Amino acid sequence: MKSDMHRQPPSTQLDALPPPRQAGVLLHITSLPNPTGNLGCLDQNAWRFLDWLESAGLSIWQTLPLNHTHSDLSPYSAMSAFALNPMFLPDDWQTHFTPSRYQAFLQRAPHWLEDYALFVVIRETLHGKSWLDWPQPLKFREPAALAEFSVTHHAAIEQRKQQQCVLDFLWQKLKHDANRKGIQLFGDMPIFVALDSADVWSNTELFLLDENLLPEVVAGVPPDYFSETGQRWGNPHYDWQKMQQQEFTWWQARIEHALQQFDLLRIDHFRGLQACWQIAAAEETAVNGTWQEVPGHALLTKLQQAFPDLPLIAEDLGLITPEVVALKEAFSLPGMSVLQFGFNGLPDNPHALDAQVLNSVVYTGTHDNDTSVGWFSTLDDASKDWIWQQLSNNAAGELAQIGLPEAMPWPLIVAALQSVAQRVIVPMQDLLMLDSEHRMNVPGVAQGNWRWQFEWSQLPQPLAEQLKQLLALADRIPNTETQNSPF
Repeated sequence: MKSDMHRQPPSTQLDALPPPRQAGVLLHITSLPNPTGNLGCLDQNAWRFLDWLESAGLSIWQTLPLNHTHSDLSPYSAMSAFALNPMFLPDDWQTHFTPSRYQAFLQRAPHWLEDYALFVVIRETLHGKSWLDWPQPLKFREPAALAEFSVTHHAAIEQRKQQQCVLDFLWQKLKHDANRKGIQLFGDMPIFVALDSADVWSNTELFLLDENLLPEVVAGVPPDYFSETGQRWGNPHYDWQKMQQQEFTWWQARIEHALQQFDLLRIDHFRGLQACWQIAAAEETAVNGTWQEVPGHALLTKLQQAFPDLPLIAEDLGLITPEVVALKEAFSLPGMSVLQFGFNGLPDNPHALDAQVLNSVVYTGTHDNDTSVGWFSTLDDASKDWIWQQLSNNAAGELAQIGLPEAMPWPLIVAALQSVAQRVIVPMQDLLMLDSEHRMNVPGVAQGNWRWQFEWSQLPQPLAEQLKQLLALADRIPNTETQNSPF
């Protein structure tokens, strides 16, 4: 049974071929199985998951940001906007290290490597203190102090660089093997960087800091329906004037690095490229702040010049102004919709089933949402009945035909797959029909996030073939020859 939502809208370019319809899974690396009891890593389980994606006809694997996290494990607040997370290293990572590979890595050493390794080792030596609390010579990067520390801690610094070499090798191998299977890797880039990061410590001139290198203003979002005091994230703001004077070289380096790792890239909090909510650093909440415009159009123009086939996706969730929409559309960037948000009954809801558009990525839920099973279980009976009325007519025939249950979240997944949107992403928790105990993150809750993992025993044996049939009915198994792969 086909849904009306599957019909393509009239094209203004009759001679243009429509983009391939794709579907994929949202699963972070740490959520891979790991029989050692640690979080997931780049071991054989990552390659086994690639094989499973291929067997299911899925052509996108989306992860969360890959960067080196702080102790809270949040991928959105990292010690580096460039360095991969050492947590991804398998226990036997040193077996993947060779001196010749390391020398080749150093010959093309990324600009951030030395500062990152130095930053992490200084921080460890000082028992995890933020760089703002380091001794003045190290905090202010006095050359003699850095040189002395580098000599004294040479072995530890070298190990951090060697780890990045191995991580780069493993990730590039994973990307190569994924692309050969017709699978694109889809990354996620937070718009802001953490204050306690190698990026701020080594580029203080690019941020709005005072003479003591403390933030003058910090990032967040203003009060809204969900929070009376808004959200005070605490990230330092960029000195956009200085960045523009430098032709956005830092951003160009960041995007270039990300495009070496991913085929698609989501810009988290895209609206921050149009205007940012600036809060005085002394404020404890986000109530008192101001919107400050950002030269996002100039930035995206420069990036598009540097990378003509820029595969960006705009995370445009939340309160989005016409100016943000105009910026997104000026560069033809796909946006996002989340079907869990589509059933409030309000007019002009961009997440509603009948409001989907071609140039977008549709999710059943994201890493910040409850699982679809958990979300649905919290609704009152009237809401559940109303949602079932919208979903079951389209889903019942296909699910029965394939042998999948007509229970949440499958009708929601079918609705996403049948939509007009070019790409659909489903969290792994939804494919496994898991409840709220398995959600990845609860926004605003500091403890217990980012630790969810699945187990291979949770994967029903017929699921891959059933998914493949479902994707075929929705015309979402692209010809691998059309994939944008360099391999």
